[in-house]
Amino acid sequence: MAITDWPADERPRERLLNQGAAALSDAELLAIFLRTGVAGRSAVDLARDLLTHFGGVRGLLNAQHAAFTQAKGLGDAKFAQLQAVLELARRHFAEELAEGSVLDSPDATRRFLQAHLRDSAQEVFAVLFLDNQHRTLAFERLFYGTINQAAVHPREVVKAVLRHNAAAVILAHNHPSGIAEPSLADRDITIRLRDALNLIDVRLLDHMIVGNECVSMAERGLI
Repeated sequence: MAITDWPADERPRERLLNQGAAALSDAELLAIFLRTGVAGRSAVDLARDLLTHFGGVRGLLNAQHAAFTQAKGLGDAKFAQLQAVLELARRHFAEELAEGSVLDSPDATRRFLQAHLRDSAQEVFAVLFLDNQHRTLAFERLFYGTINQAAVHPREVVKAVLRHNAAAVILAHNHPSGIAEPSLADRDITIRLRDALNLIDVRLLDHMIVGNECVSMAERGLI
């Protein structure tokens, strides 16, 4: 049965308008994005099939172009639309973070870092550069590693800090495993970078480890 034949209060779009997006299931939200189903399958049925095929929302959003477009009901247009939506979300988080001091919006900082780092298949080390009021000047990925390590060079971090004329920084890197617990190597490089930054009077505010959650080393007392 096509969704247009459903009772009005059961259709995903109408439910979203009346109850808000949070009231909808993953499949219903995806069905609104898909708009139409395929022969014998409504948009909601197709959405359920796709979520099963890709292992959930995250798997679908991270699917490479070739895998995405080979799935039934998808194609280049849908891939382009989805990538545009994801990039808009990242830019929204960036604007939210830029509105004031990062210390006043720790949740916005976490959302921003997770949007940019969580789903990378390799380890990425990045830095948020901040001014004296702890407002964001720039975000830069500095080092890329294998699936479980990145070679971080304090000299290059210091050069980047000076280039951005930053007064403080927040370090961040992802754990592709999804486990965000700081390792001994994470603690070691954090101390080395803190000491290097102290020499140029730049404050290290935090080192965030991004996985399925976002762990603050400062909150753990590790800085």
